[in-house]
Amino acid sequence: MASFASVLIYDGECPYCSVAARALEELDDVGAISWYDDPAQRFLDAQFGATPFAMVLVDTDEERVYAGRSAAEELADRAGMPGIVGSLVRDNYETIARVVGLASGRGRDLDDYHEAYDLTDDGAAVYGELADAAVHRDITAAG
Repeated sequence: MASFASVLIYDGECPYCSVAARALEELDDVGAISWYDDPAQRFLDAQFGATPFAMVLVDTDEERVYAGRSAAEELADRAGMPGIVGSLVRDNYETIARVVGLASGRGRDLDDYHEAYDLTDDGAAVYGELADAAVHRDITAAG
């Protein structure tokens, strides 16, 4: 059985991935894994047929995959942040990510994935590996 019902895939080379990712500190039931880790790459390829560079939140209970702005907003909502915070995070996701990327020296742009998607059968088939590799941690301290 997978360790977490939800997993956040984030830019593991950025110690301050985004303001929305701070919500993970408040959530005991969500694991985290770096976008650069092999299980994350395998999941993204299975789910999307590509490996989009974006924050991705996978929720097996809801059978949904939130990407980009949708992932940021969903994290803020789950952490119980006021609705206005979730809206601000969603509306400013690209700006926050771009500024943080420049400050951290990340040399790539985000891919244009910002919706909530159905979890595909192929994505579900490799989710266990993703969840088992994920950890519960304060990702803003990672790096």
